[in-house]
Amino acid sequence: MGKLDGKVAFITGAARGQGRSHAVRLAQEGADIIAVDLCKQIDSVAYPMSTPEDLAETVKEVEALDRRIVATQADVRDREGLQAAFDDGVAQLGGVDIVLANAGIAPMGVTVLPNEWDDVIAVNLTGVYNTVEVAKQALIERGGGAIVITSSTAGINGIGGSQPGGLGYTASKHGVVGLMRSYANVLAEHSIRVNTVHPTGVNTPMVVNDVMQEFLAQDPSLSNAMANALPVPMVEPVDISNAILWLVSDDARYVTGVTLPVDAGFTNKK
Repeated sequence: MGKLDGKVAFITGAARGQGRSHAVRLAQEGADIIAVDLCKQIDSVAYPMSTPEDLAETVKEVEALDRRIVATQADVRDREGLQAAFDDGVAQLGGVDIVLANAGIAPMGVTVLPNEWDDVIAVNLTGVYNTVEVAKQALIERGGGAIVITSSTAGINGIGGSQPGGLGYTASKHGVVGLMRSYANVLAEHSIRVNTVHPTGVNTPMVVNDVMQEFLAQDPSLSNAMANALPVPMVEPVDISNAILWLVSDDARYVTGVTLPVDAGFTNKK
């Protein structure tokens, strides 16, 4: 018996990194998965983004756990396309109980690229809004559920640098906290809980790449400001997944409207 036997989870940004880790961890506890990811490049993002092959690997890892998964390439910025992907997953798996609004980009680099601000707000903030909106009615019809939005330490601290991409990243990650708090109140009458998680740097391709390392190296004060209190440079994706597993399980059945740092002491140190 797993903590999530009989449950279905809808996860955005599921092709790799934290999203894949969440899909696998929840599947280990018995959940079936509706997985979506863009699986293509956004011009304002200098590091390589996910691919269809990455999403196929997530499918392989979930199916290896003898769980069902419906995986679709979809863009969280495209409400209609996201709705279609979600509806297809619900039709195949029978409903949804858990929503993880995880998809995000971090368009930070030494060179400022066009549309950095617009793209990061569109993906990280509007994309989260779209994710909850396409799924909330299905949760209501299910009689309740849990939503977790992936924010960041940049959602509760003033970090990220002075360039449009970094400012937009921090603004978007603060913005989803407002969304979470509002949804937690609006959806409470339907027994739907809504929370945010706030990771420090996580060992994923979004953080561990040449573009991000160059960005941090060019400003030592920025790099120093990103240091954790505990003696670890980054946390692992499964550390975030374990926190999310708790938030969506019955162990946290009365936890809603909270901002949960999983940050190795980063926020407290500030």
